[in-house]
Amino acid sequence: MKKRIVIALGGNALGSNLPEQMIAVKNTSKAIADLIEEGHEVVISHGNGPQVGMINNAMDMFGRSDPKHPTFTPLSVCVAMSQAYIGYDLQNALKEELINRGIKKSVTTVITQVRVDEDDPKFKNPTKPIGPFMDEEGKKLAEAKGLTVVEDSGRGYRRVVASPLPKEIIEIDTVKNLLSSGEVVITCGGGGIPVIRQGNHLKGVGAVIDKDFASSLLAKEINADFLIILTAVEKVAINFKTPNEKWLDNITVEEARKYMDEGHFAPGSMLPKVQAAVDFAASGDNHTALITLLEKAKDGINGKTGTFIKNK
Repeated sequence: MKKRIVIALGGNALGSNLPEQMIAVKNTSKAIADLIEEGHEVVISHGNGPQVGMINNAMDMFGRSDPKHPTFTPLSVCVAMSQAYIGYDLQNALKEELINRGIKKSVTTVITQVRVDEDDPKFKNPTKPIGPFMDEEGKKLAEAKGLTVVEDSGRGYRRVVASPLPKEIIEIDTVKNLLSSGEVVITCGGGGIPVIRQGNHLKGVGAVIDKDFASSLLAKEINADFLIILTAVEKVAINFKTPNEKWLDNITVEEARKYMDEGHFAPGSMLPKVQAAVDFAASGDNHTALITLLEKAKDGINGKTGTFIKNK
């Protein structure tokens, strides 16, 4: 039965550098093409952790070496760059895989802005590390530009930015129009380019939006049947890596919230994935969230594996 599916790709689906990415997207495309071949309507979102860091570092070094170039490239611009080149590799690899299978479908990357609330409390407590390590001199230069810098586990200083919640996908109508035309859409890369609204103007801000929360919002906006959040394990576990470890197959939103309250999921790894899955599943009785491995996505949709979260 045809489903509308949002797939949130994690870093392991994209590699950590350009050569790895070229290999990774080919394998990723095979798993996505399996779902398309079964007749499902697929929308793809993805992370950009290694990639946006690489771009930020490169722009920073270029600024230091060329006095004509600004020494500070806005993080929103770095996110836009990462969306474009990840999308370029991914859409080409997926298109090639579809052609090899005799499937005639276009694949399009949408450079996507996501509005955040400028009063989000997370702006007052930035915690997301970005960019290179710095010494004392680098710290002073960064702070002179108004950046927040913290000491990082004895390894030096690093810039940290906020991770506000996504409120609005600016290009959502474009995504819907492409879907209605039968296209495979890649959108909300890296959680989206973070912007705030100032009248009719959208201003980029120095922040990183969690890609799983952006994917949940995307899935709700297009009324998807499934949100698949891909991770490094086949299923979610409680009491992880303890003698009482238990892998979860089917749980309700209420059960998932109970497990979160009990502290079963680690912040910065599984917790935001479960939170995003719950957010989507709770938004409608026909909405199902699935957390599993990339290579198990097809089996998961067919009910054979993964952790399913539903409202009831």
